[in-house]
Amino acid sequence: MLLTDDAEITVLNRNYLGKDRPTDVISFYQAEKPEERGDILGDVVISVETAKRQADERRKSLDDELDLLLAHGILHLLGYTDYTEEEARQMQELAAQVIGQEAAR
Repeated sequence: MLLTDDAEITVLNRNYLGKDRPTDVISFYQAEKPEERGDILGDVVISVETAKRQADERRKSLDDELDLLLAHGILHLLGYTDYTEEEARQMQELAAQVIGQEAAR
Protein backbone atom coordinates (compact mmCIF):
# COMPACT_ATOMS: atom_id res chain seq x y z
CA MET A 1 0.00 0.00 0.00
CA LEU A 2 1.22 3.48 -0.85
CA LEU A 3 -0.19 6.55 0.88
CA THR A 4 0.06 9.70 -1.22
CA ASP A 5 -1.57 13.07 -1.83
CA ASP A 6 -4.11 14.37 -4.36
CA ALA A 7 -1.44 15.71 -6.73
CA GLU A 8 0.30 12.35 -7.11
CA ILE A 9 -2.87 10.28 -7.35
CA THR A 10 -4.18 12.69 -10.01
CA VAL A 11 -1.11 11.91 -12.14
CA LEU A 12 -1.70 8.17 -11.70
CA ASN A 13 -5.42 8.52 -12.40
CA ARG A 14 -4.72 10.52 -15.56
CA ASN A 15 -1.90 8.30 -16.84
CA TYR A 16 -3.49 4.93 -16.15
CA LEU A 17 -7.25 5.55 -16.12
CA GLY A 18 -7.60 8.65 -18.32
CA LYS A 19 -9.27 10.69 -15.56
CA ASP A 20 -7.62 14.03 -14.81
CA ARG A 21 -8.73 14.39 -11.20
CA PRO A 22 -7.87 13.04 -7.78
CA THR A 23 -9.51 9.86 -6.55
CA ASP A 24 -9.48 8.07 -3.24
CA VAL A 25 -7.92 4.73 -4.21
CA ILE A 26 -6.35 3.06 -7.26
CA SER A 27 -5.29 -0.57 -7.53
CA PHE A 28 -2.61 -1.92 -9.84
CA TYR A 29 -2.28 -5.62 -10.62
CA GLN A 30 1.18 -7.15 -10.29
CA ALA A 31 0.55 -8.82 -13.67
CA GLU A 32 -2.35 -8.40 -16.09
CA LYS A 33 -3.07 -12.09 -16.53
CA PRO A 34 -4.43 -13.84 -13.41
CA GLU A 35 -2.32 -16.93 -14.03
CA GLU A 36 0.85 -14.78 -13.96
CA ARG A 37 0.12 -12.94 -10.69
CA GLY A 38 1.50 -15.46 -8.23
CA ASP A 39 1.28 -14.68 -4.53
CA ILE A 40 1.45 -10.89 -4.93
CA LEU A 41 -1.82 -9.42 -6.15
CA GLY A 42 -0.58 -5.90 -6.76
CA ASP A 43 -0.45 -2.44 -5.23
CA VAL A 44 -3.05 -0.18 -3.66
CA VAL A 45 -2.48 3.59 -3.76
CA ILE A 46 -4.58 5.82 -1.48
CA SER A 47 -4.79 9.61 -1.40
CA VAL A 48 -4.71 10.62 2.25
CA GLU A 49 -6.05 14.07 1.33
CA THR A 50 -9.15 12.61 -0.33
CA ALA A 51 -9.51 10.05 2.45
CA LYS A 52 -9.46 12.85 5.04
CA ARG A 53 -12.18 14.80 3.20
CA GLN A 54 -14.32 11.69 2.92
CA ALA A 55 -13.78 10.81 6.58
CA ASP A 56 -14.86 14.31 7.61
CA GLU A 57 -17.96 14.13 5.37
CA ARG A 58 -18.93 10.76 6.86
CA ARG A 59 -18.00 11.76 10.40
CA LYS A 60 -15.54 8.87 10.63
CA SER A 61 -11.95 8.76 11.70
CA LEU A 62 -9.22 8.94 9.09
CA ASP A 63 -8.05 5.48 10.18
CA ASP A 64 -11.51 4.02 9.54
CA GLU A 65 -11.62 5.63 6.10
CA LEU A 66 -8.14 4.34 5.24
CA ASP A 67 -9.17 0.84 6.33
CA LEU A 68 -12.24 1.02 4.10
CA LEU A 69 -10.23 2.27 1.12
CA LEU A 70 -7.57 -0.41 1.56
CA ALA A 71 -10.26 -3.11 1.67
CA HIS A 72 -11.86 -1.56 -1.43
CA GLY A 73 -8.53 -1.57 -3.26
CA ILE A 74 -7.83 -5.18 -2.34
CA LEU A 75 -11.28 -6.19 -3.57
CA HIS A 76 -10.36 -4.68 -6.94
CA LEU A 77 -7.21 -6.78 -6.96
CA LEU A 78 -9.36 -9.84 -6.28
CA GLY A 79 -11.43 -9.06 -9.38
CA TYR A 80 -14.36 -7.06 -8.05
CA THR A 81 -15.48 -4.07 -10.10
CA ASP A 82 -17.57 -0.99 -9.42
CA TYR A 83 -18.47 0.11 -12.94
CA THR A 84 -22.19 0.28 -12.21
CA GLU A 85 -24.01 1.77 -9.22
CA GLU A 86 -25.11 -1.72 -8.16
CA GLU A 87 -21.55 -3.09 -8.34
CA ALA A 88 -20.29 -0.05 -6.41
CA ARG A 89 -22.91 -0.56 -3.71
CA GLN A 90 -22.08 -4.25 -3.39
CA MET A 91 -18.34 -3.53 -3.23
CA GLN A 92 -18.85 -0.87 -0.58
CA GLU A 93 -20.89 -3.24 1.53
CA LEU A 94 -18.37 -6.06 1.15
CA ALA A 95 -15.42 -3.78 1.98
CA ALA A 96 -17.24 -2.57 5.10
CA GLN A 97 -17.99 -6.17 6.13
CA VAL A 98 -14.37 -7.17 5.65
CA ILE A 99 -13.20 -4.53 8.14
CA GLY A 100 -16.23 -4.70 10.43
CA GLN A 101 -17.78 -1.34 9.58
CA GLU A 102 -21.15 -0.30 8.29
CA ALA A 103 -21.21 0.64 4.59
CA ALA A 104 -20.58 4.37 4.35
CA ARG A 105 -20.95 5.27 0.73
